[in-house]
Amino acid sequence: MNPTLLFWVPALLRMASLFVAAGVIWWMGGLVAGLTAALLGMIVVLVSQLRYLQQLGHWLDDPQSGKLPDGWGAWTDVFARLYRLRREDERHQSELAEWLARFRQAMSLLPEGVAIMDDVLFLEWCNPAAERHLGLTLERDKGLRVTNLVRHPDFIDYIILGRYEQPLTLSFRGRKIECRIIPFENRRQILVTHDATDTERIEAMRRDFIANASHELRTPLTVIVGFLEIAMSDPCMDAATRSAHLKLMTEQGGRMQRLIEDMLTLSRLESDEFPLRRERVDIAALVDSVAAEARALSGGRHEITVSVDGPDVMGNMEELRSAFANLASNAVRYSPEGGRIELSWKRGDGDLQFSVKDSGIGIDPQHISRLTERFYRVDKSRSRETQGTGLGLAIVKHVLLRHGGRVKICSKPGEGSTFTASLPNTSLPG
Repeated sequence: MNPTLLFWVPALLRMASLFVAAGVIWWMGGLVAGLTAALLGMIVVLVSQLRYLQQLGHWLDDPQSGKLPDGWGAWTDVFARLYRLRREDERHQSELAEWLARFRQAMSLLPEGVAIMDDVLFLEWCNPAAERHLGLTLERDKGLRVTNLVRHPDFIDYIILGRYEQPLTLSFRGRKIECRIIPFENRRQILVTHDATDTERIEAMRRDFIANASHELRTPLTVIVGFLEIAMSDPCMDAATRSAHLKLMTEQGGRMQRLIEDMLTLSRLESDEFPLRRERVDIAALVDSVAAEARALSGGRHEITVSVDGPDVMGNMEELRSAFANLASNAVRYSPEGGRIELSWKRGDGDLQFSVKDSGIGIDPQHISRLTERFYRVDKSRSRETQGTGLGLAIVKHVLLRHGGRVKICSKPGEGSTFTASLPNTSLPG
């Protein structure tokens, strides 16, 4: 039915009922009694309407303070509609609060910083990443101008010039922070920050890797090409000289081959295309094999001992062999003739440990944290003499990471070194 009719029909029926009652009283008691009854009825209706208006006014001043009255007549429908509107509004507010909480939770989990500013750069809100990147605290800094909080000349110039097409990279609080401002609405701006420190570090490592690999390959190639040019320019070279040149070229060719093999090994260890395939590893046989290789490399110049007092493990045999052999060969290369090298496998404090202890030249503490970097060498000239590729410890590190372990280095200059490859107890056979 038409809403207008729903309102007026009941109202007119109630008015008609009032007049009928007044007419009956008029017929029974006279004109004065009928008019008095009609007047009193109108006063009752008017007072009830005013009372409902007063209650509605109080409720509108504070909708949360009390319950809507039940009403009478048309007021029943009015109060029912207001009640439904209030319920819908509460539901919408609840949904809005839930979405706002989800939004803030999502913003707090973003690795990028997000700060919302008004048109004059006063901080309205920021997520934890922005607090870390820019040194802000929302509770303390809300309502303050961002340019007063981030005191960096380049950042202030970026704001003043307003050229937001390109991001700004700042060296701020010891980190590389990339900033971008995005205007939205008419009176809001979003400051987005990204910590590019790790990206810069990885890019620097990539450049260093390419430069170091090129340098390591250039030296043997130069030797080989030089001897080939000499051989071509002097076809009548005596046999002794030719034999010496061929020996040197073979050595340099072997050096290049070892370098390329180590680079390919590292690439495979870091690739997701080669998942770790575990098998039961006979530790006693593995350590004996590594010791045999170390003795062959030493040629009797060192005393090499072996101690195995621990269980077998589950892992990749070839990868563990490569890691353990690299630790043992480093000990041989950097220990003087007559030195002692101890290879041991044992249970540690919550892990399993393969240790290589030598009585070599030792390492200065400032170098220890960087030893597992690619091509990092404490003494480059000595590394060339020992025919190392500079990738051995990097291979050890990545093999152990794939097995859930780590490498620990203890050393003092002149007192030798101990390299320990530890594997978690979860590597034990089931």
